[in-house]
Amino acid sequence: MIHAVIMAGGIGSRFWPMSRRDSPKQFLSIIGEDTLIQNTVARLNGIVPIENCHVVTHVRYVENTLQQIPAMPASNILAEPISRNTAPCIAYAALKIFQKDPNGVMIVLPADHVIRNVRKFHEALKVGIEKANEENALVTIGIEPTFPATGYGYIQFDPEDSDDSDDPKALFVKTFAEKPNIETAERFLDSGDFLWNSGMFIWRVDSILHALEQHLPEVFEAFAGLEKGLTEEEETSVVLRSFQACPSISIDYGVMERADKVYVVPGSFDWSDVGDWKAVYELREKGNAGNAVEGNVILHDSSRCFVQAGDKLVALIGVNDLVVVNTEDALLVCHQDATQRVKNIVDYLYTHQLDDYV
Repeated sequence: MIHAVIMAGGIGSRFWPMSRRDSPKQFLSIIGEDTLIQNTVARLNGIVPIENCHVVTHVRYVENTLQQIPAMPASNILAEPISRNTAPCIAYAALKIFQKDPNGVMIVLPADHVIRNVRKFHEALKVGIEKANEENALVTIGIEPTFPATGYGYIQFDPEDSDDSDDPKALFVKTFAEKPNIETAERFLDSGDFLWNSGMFIWRVDSILHALEQHLPEVFEAFAGLEKGLTEEEETSVVLRSFQACPSISIDYGVMERADKVYVVPGSFDWSDVGDWKAVYELREKGNAGNAVEGNVILHDSSRCFVQAGDKLVALIGVNDLVVVNTEDALLVCHQDATQRVKNIVDYLYTHQLDDYV
């Protein structure tokens, strides 16, 4: 069977002040009426039945997740007691699925992406599923780059595997590259054999467990005690010990960059990882002078601004390229080129124990 694992553990600190510890990014209606996690589950319709969808999230978000996705079985919400990056998260989910379906194929998706062309997304998933059924094959989805982005990692594929067809195809991965500077990103784009790393994966559950045992034995062994038939209390205790024993490491660095049979399916389905407020601005409809606004807003002699007004009247005069996000207890004003640094404000609030604002 085909299973899906949706990773929903972070808070999305670059979306402060809307994203808070108790209402993280995946539960926000940033694009459209539904939340990001609701859209992620909905776009799997036709590929994965809801009873085979799982969410891995922090223990504090289990109830929120159930409220957001009431059709999902409660046992499919897997609670992380401690955040340890994506490799332990995936190990936990893979082992739980393996106990039910040792031959299952597992699609892994972040909870906070926006994909507008679902038909093409499904086409890429089907190609990835077919490839993943090969022994020990690990598949990722790469995004065909449209500009020299410095905020994404990159995947280089073997150009000899590529052809002129518009149909998606699984290509052998030559290397993974970290987020580049602008000069390197331009070189990647010009070469034609690099894709953006989307953080989406497809593999058989036995294949990823084998890869974890081979390349991240400390993570694999940490979950060895998670056996079938444990009581709820026993499993909670074992999961806590398992996460405590794990290093904080990504599946990309821990497994994908080290494994031999790694493939990438290029995707062109109008994708965004919605990484900051500037990304939201780019996705929103724009009015006069390129402004994207929501709420009670007055603009005078201002252009290319993103304004989320909340309940207050917000007026902008003579400014360009600003992001303004107003909430009940906090106001963010920053230049669009500085939206990645919103995380620094959240770090400051934590450091100075200003808990009411996080």
